[in-house]
Amino acid sequence: MRITVAVDVMGGDFGPSVTVPAALQVLAEQPDLHLLLVGDEAQIVPLIAFSASTPRARIEIVHTTEFVTMSDKVSVALRNKKQSSMRLAINAVRDGQAQACVSAGNTGALMAIGRFVLKMHAGIDRPAIMTALPTQTGHVHMLDLGANVDSEPHHLLQFAEMGALVAQALDGHDQPRVGLLNIGEEEIKGNDFIKATHELLRASSLNYIGYVEGDGIFHGDADVVVCDGFVGNIALKSSEGVAKMMAAMIKAQINRNWLTKLLGLLAYPIWKGLKQEMDPGRYNGASLVGLTGIVVKSHGSAQIDSFAQALRVAIKEVEKDIPALLARHFSAAEHAKKALLLATESPVEAV
Repeated sequence: MRITVAVDVMGGDFGPSVTVPAALQVLAEQPDLHLLLVGDEAQIVPLIAFSASTPRARIEIVHTTEFVTMSDKVSVALRNKKQSSMRLAINAVRDGQAQACVSAGNTGALMAIGRFVLKMHAGIDRPAIMTALPTQTGHVHMLDLGANVDSEPHHLLQFAEMGALVAQALDGHDQPRVGLLNIGEEEIKGNDFIKATHELLRASSLNYIGYVEGDGIFHGDADVVVCDGFVGNIALKSSEGVAKMMAAMIKAQINRNWLTKLLGLLAYPIWKGLKQEMDPGRYNGASLVGLTGIVVKSHGSAQIDSFAQALRVAIKEVEKDIPALLARHFSAAEHAKKALLLATESPVEAV
């Protein structure tokens, strides 16, 4: 199966110096992968030439010198930068030149351009940002992580349905366990918004397990955790901050004196394994679910291995044809909803 991914090579904190080597790394792993490298050709070509073993026949460069900066306002990126590397990469998905787009650029701009160019699936009101996070037993898919900060309960129901479908496709779960992020597991906990969402999820056909607290995200009791984007983004950034703090504290303790350094050396295999398990880069690659095409957001500060992981996420979603899966589900749901409305309408009496 031929897979073509459009890469916004100019996005992120480091641009082509990270995105191009990462793309070439994944290209070497995937014999059926083709790349559209969208960005400044003068910066891309030397990086490709540096790797003598690169299969050039599977690479196409889409040249542009315009790109979206991390500080650009969404309106500027959307209206004034129509030839930006981000916009052209997303256009490639819309036009069928690529099956997915990966960018480490400005999140707000990526979401706005993706929504404007690709549109939403019928039956989905808003897109959501979804990613996998490590747990004690594997990983959990969490959404929304920042696309929407003012959601309504029915939006979270849609997020939960999308999350369950993606988890089912990517992980093979027949009935993914769906939890709602809350300040407690008891029925009385939460504000009116959370309680209304809870009732919608409980009445749905999802395998809904109820409330999940912040620390419960990482227990492994749920396959999907749903929340609004404001709370989700804070939870995500907090977890990343804790992981970095723990790594720094462990390193500081090991370097206290010669004895702790010796003990640290003996325990090195344990620390190395722990670092790999908790490394946010291992789970890099957040999907903008709900769009009619695949768009994957990488951390702006991603290094080569981390950005490569975002590319792998995009490839897996192409292989599972996530957009078609969502389209079928929500199209069927819309038809069922319309049929129910027609069935419940009062008949017009003949005159």
